[in-house]
Amino acid sequence: MAVVKLISGTESMYLAEHIAEYYGYDLSPVTINKFSDGEMQPVIEESVRGAYVFFIQSTFPPADNLLELLLLIDSAKRASAGYITAVIPYFGYARQDRKDKPRVPISAKLIAKMIEAAGADRVVTMDFHAEQIQGFFDIPVDHLKSNAIFIPHLSKQDLSNTIFASPDVGGVKRARSFAKHFNTQLVICDKEREVANEVKNISVIGDVRDKDVILVDDLIDTAGTLCKAAQALIDEGAKSVRALCAHPVLSGPAYERIEESVLEEVLVTDTLPLRKASTKIKVLSCGKLFARAIRNTHEYRSIAALFVE
Repeated sequence: MAVVKLISGTESMYLAEHIAEYYGYDLSPVTINKFSDGEMQPVIEESVRGAYVFFIQSTFPPADNLLELLLLIDSAKRASAGYITAVIPYFGYARQDRKDKPRVPISAKLIAKMIEAAGADRVVTMDFHAEQIQGFFDIPVDHLKSNAIFIPHLSKQDLSNTIFASPDVGGVKRARSFAKHFNTQLVICDKEREVANEVKNISVIGDVRDKDVILVDDLIDTAGTLCKAAQALIDEGAKSVRALCAHPVLSGPAYERIEESVLEEVLVTDTLPLRKASTKIKVLSCGKLFARAIRNTHEYRSIAALFVE
């Protein structure tokens, strides 16, 4: 069986180190040369000829993170790597998955095609904003679910008075999977939005009185929707509100909004690095899940075995 090489992009090094530790391999050395004008030139410092190469890099802004991943893939392809997998814990631009207004790009598909064109043979990611993005690729995509991280954590707690909620209609399927697993109720927060990142009004569909509510989402950006949904649930009589979310984008005033909100706790994974600490935000590592996915890929074993339904 071909040797495995684990290689990290610059901004995902903190996570790649955890993945490598769980996998039991050291990361292969990479040097990122930079020209005075900002151009980058990645150099893989050991042979990858015939190897199974796994590049670990989330594609969050700035665009250099995506470009670095593309250049690394190209360098391995030209160095005769046997099989190249792009491990992208957070797939950036996933919210732009359709043409919802005139003269806008379908950015998620463009990114998918760029990754393919660079030379990737496979993609491993977690919690796409929309599951149909898998169809934008013409190569295999292993779409991991953060349920495998959050459900074992929640199972250690007393959830006898807990119900789950979706902060918007689009996330109902995601929240329902938790409600189904724990055999409890599901409520929906129906939001009215006039412009991007700004919620005008939220209505709660379902009974939350005297219940401990857990909001379920795939990512938190400015935290406007999450915090307003939490307040709406409290206003409807909820006893407490927590949240869980795979991708802590947390841009703009997100940290301040969460600290000042009625949310008691926000569980996230480490697909993205936190810009600063918060008393309300707790991070659960996805390193073990990705290490297991990499091993199963290399050993031709099922990825579905990693899912928690």
